[in-house]
Amino acid sequence: MALNENDANPIVIRIVKKKRSGGHHGGAWKVAYADFVTAMMAFFLVMWIVGLSKPIRDAIAAYFRDPTGFMKTAHGGKSPLADQTQIKQGKPAPLIPQDGGFAANATVNVDFQKVKQAILSQIMRTPELKGLRDSIEIHLTPEGLRIELMEKTPALFFDTGSARLKPRTIELLRIIAHQLRKLSNPIIVEGHTDARPYGTPYGYSNWELSTDRANAARRAMEENGLRPRQVLAVRGYADRKLLDPAHPYSYVNRRVSILVAYTAKGV
Repeated sequence: MALNENDANPIVIRIVKKKRSGGHHGGAWKVAYADFVTAMMAFFLVMWIVGLSKPIRDAIAAYFRDPTGFMKTAHGGKSPLADQTQIKQGKPAPLIPQDGGFAANATVNVDFQKVKQAILSQIMRTPELKGLRDSIEIHLTPEGLRIELMEKTPALFFDTGSARLKPRTIELLRIIAHQLRKLSNPIIVEGHTDARPYGTPYGYSNWELSTDRANAARRAMEENGLRPRQVLAVRGYADRKLLDPAHPYSYVNRRVSILVAYTAKGV
């Protein structure tokens, strides 16, 4: 069959599909945004870890070095945030970190918080002690749980210029002692005065007064609930550790401080 002139030069039609970018309807920006958010999260996580105490940083590093071994140690009854060197040696983890930060043993801090709430609750339930609430501070410190009895007004806890306890002070110390006896931690009782000179012809000064007041508080607690030998030390600081250094004559500097220490080491 003869080809017509059109068959000699056939027409070829090519269909080309052009790829178009998605623009704002595409998904590329979502990937970039997710990467950005991930990077920011990693940055803040690193900043948080840097701000932790050294024992906790060491524990986190130990986990990433050997996750399986770390978790076996943690589930074996030892604190996963304790000093890894002591865990490997089979020694109990210290209750107070060597760098002066808060105790790595979170259980101790939980017990301290329970005791704090129990003391404050009982004070508020005791009518004769409600007026003392603003003069009592209980807070965690790098050394342990500290209970401050501050004389914000003259002769609040003691007779003026003496170590004689007020009856309500004895009741307050009884409440404190009954709660502290639940803890196995050592107790330090400290006495403080303001900077007003105090002296007698017999040489009795703020040193003796601060020590005698601390001892009076110790005796009251031991007679009303503390276990034998629970008190580790009694200290009198006179005006050497003012609570309000800007106002050395302020009444708040006259106080008895009861420290429930993390450990006996270093206190």
